Amino acid sequence: MPENCSNNTRSAPRPARRLLTAALALPLAVAGLAAASPASAAPSATAAVPSGPTASVTLGDSYISGEAGRWKGNSAGTSGSRNGTDRAWTGSSYDPSRIYGATATSGCDRSDVAEVLSASTGAQNEINLACSGAVTANVFRASNGGQSYKGEAPQADQLAAVARQNNVKLITLSIGGNDLGFADVISTCVQDYLIWYSYCHGSAQSQIDAKMPAAMAGVGKAIDEVRAVMADAGYARSDYRLVLQSYPSPVPRSAEMRYPESGWTRSDTGGCPFWDGDADWARDSMVPQISRSLAGVAAAKGAQFLDLSDMLQGREVCSTATRQPTATSGPSATTSEWARFLDGGLNSTQGVLQESMHPNYYGQQAVGRCLTLLWARPSGDYACRNTAGQDASGMYLTAR
Repeated sequence: MPENCSNNTRSAPRPARRLLTAALALPLAVAGLAAASPASAAPSATAAVPSGPTASVTLGDSYISGEAGRWKGNSAGTSGSRNGTDRAWTGSSYDPSRIYGATATSGCDRSDVAEVLSASTGAQNEINLACSGAVTANVFRASNGGQSYKGEAPQADQLAAVARQNNVKLITLSIGGNDLGFADVISTCVQDYLIWYSYCHGSAQSQIDAKMPAAMAGVGKAIDEVRAVMADAGYARSDYRLVLQSYPSPVPRSAEMRYPESGWTRSDTGGCPFWDGDADWARDSMVPQISRSLAGVAAAKGAQFLDLSDMLQGREVCSTATRQPTATSGPSATTSEWARFLDGGLNSTQGVLQESMHPNYYGQQAVGRCLTLLWARPSGDYACRNTAGQDASGMYLTAR
């Protein structure tokens, strides 16, 4: 477990209207490449790699901070432990700090099952510097345009201190989703399902296309900033590994939706209020497009790439291959959803909105397993997938 909880180290009115209100406020923490030159390209002639404990470090946004790690699947129940899904239940109340530590207050939401803690890389220290909602500018050093976020210094500046106190062997980065305005995409799609009865994917695709060049340039600069920090601390590139990872789709294709497109069960029970056409677009167009773009940045910057776009296949919110726990059949890694549903509607009393559409307790363990498997592959780019009917131990890599 971490020593420091701030930086985790080891027709009538319907409830669907409440879901819409929730979605409008949802601050989810989710091609040209303008390469930025690193401020420092080589280690100082007088510096040496620190001889401290080995370390694995994660940087970036909610998909790597551990957001939604509070939840073991999803249940429409609104009381108690929500049929066993709410890990923050104390028996009489809810205490999110049991899962997110001090970062439950700041909103960085670094969970106790975050990727760096769920992975097994042999590192003596496992250090989580990521923060839910972060954009690329929150990774850059302050001296090079970086911005503080939620009361914390830019992540590259935090990494500088870590790199001098530890022998960093692995740095894993997840960033760019918030630069692309993923929260706006989700909000638009939910509104179009609940109110306007129109598809969102046309306008959303235009938004993604318009923001993609700047977002990927930011990702490239974030990698440069990490390289510069490590060089300044005395590291050569061969002294550590840098991994850039992509994002999984939290919703399934329409053919794999557990609830019908008509009616209100997708919103009020399933927490997946998307039209079939929009779900298909998100799963088969948007997520793969983002992954391809990130893979291009990784290749241009000499980082290893971990493709997570298919990681949740069959385990998404409302997937036909999963079910919600009940009072008599509790959560299970083999049957429950691995992503958090859109918290609203009948479920509006559960948790916080920013947890929505992120890998949950089971999903975090799965992505940690992906990183464990990648650690055993010192070179090459890989995609990580799950095995139907198995828990995180069934994750496997395929070469890209």
